[in-house]
Amino acid sequence: AAARCGAAREGRGAAVPVTPAVPVTPGGNGNGMDAPSAAGLGGADPQLQRFIEVETQKQRFQQLVHQMTELCWEKCMDKPGPKLDSRAETCFVNCVERFIDTSQFILNRLEQTQKSKSAFSESLSD
Repeated sequence: AAARCGAAREGRGAAVPVTPAVPVTPGGNGNGMDAPSAAGLGGADPQLQRFIEVETQKQRFQQLVHQMTELCWEKCMDKPGPKLDSRAETCFVNCVERFIDTSQFILNRLEQTQKSKSAFSESLSD
């Protein structure tokens, strides 16, 4: 784990590259369908649809927190002890920040790709 954390582990403050396995996309549950469609509730009560959407978002957030925790723990913790040393703390901070930055970058890139595909499709239909 020490070699993977790199310079941040040695207290130099370098960023730890982190890539999430599954990007978070708004309004989706990670499989390309929104919660009501995924559950077959297209014509169901709007309150029920909203509840399912909120619960799906909560689940997705919890999965990301778990994924980030596991990833950063593996990168930053050599030997768990009673106290977190400053090098491990710096590594964790860098790891979490890179995870968030990478997730945001992926989300933005997916949105750009989706917009360009939509624009291309519209230009073909004209």
